[in-house]
Amino acid sequence: MAWTKWQFALALTMVVTGSINTLSTKWADNIESEGSDGQIRRFEHPFVQACAMFLGEFLCLLTFKGLYYHMRRKNNGAEDRHDLVRGNREFRPTVLFVPAMCDMLATSIMYVGLNMTYPSSFQLLRGSVIIFVGILSVAFLNRTLVKREWFGIGFIMLGLAVVGMSDVISNDDNGSQYTRNNVITGDLLIILAQIITAVQMVYEEYYVAGLDIPALQAVGWEGFFGFTVLGTLLLPMYFIKVMPPFNDNAHGVLEDLPDALAQIKNNYQLIIAITGTIVSIAFFNFAGISVTKEISATTRMVLDSVRTLVVWVVSLLLVWQKFHYLQVIGFAGLLFGMCLYNDIFILQTYRRIKVALLLRIGRQSEGMREVIINRQADEPDR
Repeated sequence: MAWTKWQFALALTMVVTGSINTLSTKWADNIESEGSDGQIRRFEHPFVQACAMFLGEFLCLLTFKGLYYHMRRKNNGAEDRHDLVRGNREFRPTVLFVPAMCDMLATSIMYVGLNMTYPSSFQLLRGSVIIFVGILSVAFLNRTLVKREWFGIGFIMLGLAVVGMSDVISNDDNGSQYTRNNVITGDLLIILAQIITAVQMVYEEYYVAGLDIPALQAVGWEGFFGFTVLGTLLLPMYFIKVMPPFNDNAHGVLEDLPDALAQIKNNYQLIIAITGTIVSIAFFNFAGISVTKEISATTRMVLDSVRTLVVWVVSLLLVWQKFHYLQVIGFAGLLFGMCLYNDIFILQTYRRIKVALLLRIGRQSEGMREVIINRQADEPDR
């Protein structure tokens, strides 16, 4: 069945805004600006950037409220029919506090890792969440993984190993700002964040999925909790001294909000990059939710893989990293594993080929049978 223009627009929006989100965050990391101490340095403020992401998610809640009240004013029950707002609106928002905290912790750790490694690796390594979701589902949701899913996890692990190897080798060839230890640490932090994200997903499936909460509202409340809590934590972070490579700010602390604000004030490019993060995450969540509803969840997974490819290609074009063939192999392994785990394309193609071959063999056998019968009929009686 062909996509409608609306479905195509949603898919394109998801790929473009998802790619912009990663690229704008990494762009901000690479921008140099004068800090609060008068020194020019790169913008390395992962917790401030995480706050910006949660602000973008909070915009989804405002969007939900706007759509709901707009439809409610029509007095024709539209608010109970439209996919973006229909569902259970009588629930305690605090049920989303735990997944919001998981999201806050995972996002903050990922952004710390992104400061130390390549944007394509950041995007590729996020695929490891499937491994941990599968394992935690078996442990806590009493789910049984079939062979296809176990093989998919195996290929994803192989792809991740190749991506890690390519990072180390590329770092040796690059002579860039990244040291080998930084790259390895960054990759490990991103994988650690995926474990926390998997906990969030399993929690949501166990406690939240059955509540039928409109997706935009769920994302928005998680953004509200994440922004409120992390924004409050920026104050004590200013007084926590940390060791390199986690303290590239004016005061050598876990997060230096005054330094971040000074750097943003002194370089308009940072305003553009952070605004890109806020707006892109809001549109990405909207498009992702809509793709799941309008097309399918598997389509959303495929489009997320396309986003990974876009981030990698743009990173190469911007010379944020050098090309290495191992990344192609790692990406192929991850994509193959994701397709196996989610039963997308590979096994479906195999089944179609198998059915076609069996039908062909069946037709050939039927033809041979008719030939034999005809020959026997033409032979004279003996």
